[in-house]
Amino acid sequence: MSDDTQAFATPLRVLVSEPLRAAQGERIRACASPAPVLLTVDDVEQRGAQFDIAFVSRDVTGLSTKHETQPETARVYTAMRESQSLRWVHIHSAGADRPIYLELLARGVTLTSSAGTNAEVVAQSAVTGLLMLGRRFPELIAAQQQRQWAPLIDRPPLPADIHGQTATIVGWGGIGQAIARILQVIGLHIQVVRSSAAPIDNGLSSHAFEDIAQVLPTTDWLILACPLSDRTRQLIHRERLALLPAGARLINVSRGDVVDEPALIDALTHARLAGAYLDVFAHEPLAPDSPLWTMPNVIATPHSAGFAAGNAARVVQIFIDNLARYAKNSALVNVVR
Repeated sequence: MSDDTQAFATPLRVLVSEPLRAAQGERIRACASPAPVLLTVDDVEQRGAQFDIAFVSRDVTGLSTKHETQPETARVYTAMRESQSLRWVHIHSAGADRPIYLELLARGVTLTSSAGTNAEVVAQSAVTGLLMLGRRFPELIAAQQQRQWAPLIDRPPLPADIHGQTATIVGWGGIGQAIARILQVIGLHIQVVRSSAAPIDNGLSSHAFEDIAQVLPTTDWLILACPLSDRTRQLIHRERLALLPAGARLINVSRGDVVDEPALIDALTHARLAGAYLDVFAHEPLAPDSPLWTMPNVIATPHSAGFAAGNAARVVQIFIDNLARYAKNSALVNVVR
């Protein structure tokens, strides 16, 4: 069917949040003809309404994680599970590893992500973590909180020059490429580990996930920015952590399950790893008794590397563009395979 041919004679039924319907309903209805019918979870629960499409915006997931689901989020998940007419779900995140998404994929529902909408934001967070660790800001902030004048010159050794160090970036999507671009400006050498060892256009060294051991001994900064998959789950295990040189540091803005977390804690505790910036964890929220909270060489943030005020508008635009494609039976972008 050609792109300019409408594929549906009856209006598409789309599940959205109430705030999104109020704020963006007019734009969403204008992107297809006949205009889509926008439903909320209240409509589904009270009237038994069926829907063809669901848009899981940021306000739907709220404070839920893939491990712990808040009641309001659970209502939407239940509605998607019970809708027999559901054919397509668009999600606000780049990652699609929540159990509900895997369940829908297994059922044959098309899933699209918002990959790319927060790539620059996540990259900025990753580089911020690198610079803070490299310049020993955790120590300086701790001294500030104690009202102590504690210049680094009085606490040798001084921080190593970041310029000229080597960063190994695991994952070569929008986030990994944005991190590399920024770090090259700072003066770091870049090695890439990704799904394929095929050469990269810009000439950077490229290695497949399975060959990561080859580059770890020359890595000062191990930066994880890859999707979670069968190939990347526990990619950084105890033996691979041991291959990193003394003084190396780890940054994880991907998924907690990419790393063997107990092995990471052990390496940090015994100074086999000099430090880490962690935005993701094996279980989220991170348990209050996790030692990662209080380690002086760790920056731990609550899966917040990708949050920025402009994200919501970018996510909505991807959904609207895809909805227009869907209404014409055209290929969708960011389909999760």
